[in-house]
Amino acid sequence: MSLATRLPQTLKQVRPVLSTNHSEAKRRVLNLYKIWLRQIPYIRVDYIKNNWTEPQLRDVIKENFMRNKDVTDIRVIDLLVVRGQMDFVETAEIWRQQHNVATLDRKKDTYKKKPIGFLERFYEGH
Repeated sequence: MSLATRLPQTLKQVRPVLSTNHSEAKRRVLNLYKIWLRQIPYIRVDYIKNNWTEPQLRDVIKENFMRNKDVTDIRVIDLLVVRGQMDFVETAEIWRQQHNVATLDRKKDTYKKKPIGFLERFYEGH
């Protein structure tokens, strides 16, 4: 049997990781989202140095989920759900450090932007 005849058989045998259809994958994503939302009061207490309010945390969690809203491949969705579950366990068990939890909020820019124009560089001393 040549490679050309075996290749279609091999491609047909790829199975999903966890979900068998899109509705099941959607259910897993929504369950993970609900778990994160239920954990918000405890995240505020455990990681108090970040000074987050509950609406801010809710927006951060929603933004992280909405970043992957266009993913349609079931295997990729399952992979993202598993990663989200691992992140959740690390956060809930307080295995993450304060600065690692701060990376949940992608809006916070921790790097100082480089000056662009001549005068800005001059004022900065570059």
